[in-house]
Amino acid sequence: MASDNRHAQRIVVGIDGSSSSGHLPPARSSIPCSPRRLAGSRFLGAALAAAVLVAPCTVATAGTASAAVAGEPGAPGQGDPYFPLAGNGGYTVGHYDLGLAYDPATRRMKGDATLSARAVQDLSAFDLDLSGLTVTGVTVGGKEARFERRGQELVITPGRVLRRGAAFEVRVAYSGVPQYVTDPDGSEDGWIATDDGAFVAGEPQGAMSWFPSDNLPLDKASYSFRVTVPAGYTAVCNGELTSQRTRNGMTTFRWEQTQPMASYLATATVGKFEVERYTTASGVPVYNAVDPRESADAAPALAKIPEILDWGTTLFGPYPFSSAGAIVDRAPDAGYALETQSRPLYDRAPNVGTVVHEMAHQWFGDSVSLTNWRDIWLDEGFATYAEWLWQEQHGGTSAQARFDQYYALPATDGIWAFPTADPGEGADIFASPVYDRGAMVLHELRSAVGDARFFNILKTWAREHRYGNGTTAEFVALSERMSHQDLGPLFHTWLFTAGKPARS
Repeated sequence: MASDNRHAQRIVVGIDGSSSSGHLPPARSSIPCSPRRLAGSRFLGAALAAAVLVAPCTVATAGTASAAVAGEPGAPGQGDPYFPLAGNGGYTVGHYDLGLAYDPATRRMKGDATLSARAVQDLSAFDLDLSGLTVTGVTVGGKEARFERRGQELVITPGRVLRRGAAFEVRVAYSGVPQYVTDPDGSEDGWIATDDGAFVAGEPQGAMSWFPSDNLPLDKASYSFRVTVPAGYTAVCNGELTSQRTRNGMTTFRWEQTQPMASYLATATVGKFEVERYTTASGVPVYNAVDPRESADAAPALAKIPEILDWGTTLFGPYPFSSAGAIVDRAPDAGYALETQSRPLYDRAPNVGTVVHEMAHQWFGDSVSLTNWRDIWLDEGFATYAEWLWQEQHGGTSAQARFDQYYALPATDGIWAFPTADPGEGADIFASPVYDRGAMVLHELRSAVGDARFFNILKTWAREHRYGNGTTAEFVALSERMSHQDLGPLFHTWLFTAGKPARS
């Protein structure tokens, strides 16, 4: 993420134009779940998505030995140190199929979400993260399920216990006027209405403002989107546009994101856009959607996308996704850009440095995602240092000079206020120690191990954790393994200690 106010950074006509509304049967009145909850497991790998789609839903059946299994409710959160209710226990999601209809004039949405999941415990009930909106029906395995709302939690009780290892589908019908989420730093994320549509950016919590999910970066999944909007509007999502069809004054856009994606990186931005499509010389399809009011200012930076992709591939390894591009909206109330997977999202025309930052996130943040929000420097410090490297290698200020400029700041400056690897709960996850001091950490590492080993570390990190997650401890261990050095003092000083470090 790059930012201004954060430091650095109707009826669904079948969702595809048919007459089917996608409504689910009305749910029975809900009942409270047991207070006992067990934590679920982490992401089970990209292969899960395919398995989930074909495996049958297995439940405890009356008259068999399995009928005695009572099951336990999944946990309402995964215990993230900063967002403890983010994510849910008891299951993992392999695929999201999201059908949306949005009317920019009324700001009303109608949604139909199907999640293909797998139970990782004997599961009597489970939660989905969903903020606001009105749920009109829920099914599990095609059977009506009871549900209730508890704050940001949608608590679902299937008719029978889902056995550990069972694949199942949960379908949620919902509607309403989506409302953004206000973060601890006062900024807005999620579904943010604009004067011609919506700016949809989910970091860190906003995915729950527009679709039910397991809203934790650890539980990555593939995505299908079907977004219906009035003719003349464009809906832009992640991945590849597979079809666009106008019927009865409504246009449905279908998008597929086949590579695993964290929920906060999903988007379904709606507006009146100028669309540009081409394929780079290296074979990457590019789809740019630009608000016409930002087009002239955005053009110089967007023209650099093919060069930035090739440059990043040289430094960090193969580009991890099957398409690229940009969404440039006019969203003055947002105040930031976001590395939405495969197609970064900008609230206004970006400069080249911002495009470099968000494109670098495709490797560091999107393909290799954080494990919990304490690890956010692995996203933002890396993307900020990529900006330094781009400038250094394109006739601008050297990374060493940038480091020296920051080091010259007095000990009272905010950059030294807290440890980079533990910014603390609240507003600080988007503050200078995460971005700028995070980049300084990487420059210190580069200085300690030399360029050859440093850039090999970056490539190896991107390769070994491709489509997965990483932690600060894993990055430290990799750096020591590949450099054959004890880097404990360096990381202790620069990552884990507040205050301005002394010169080494």
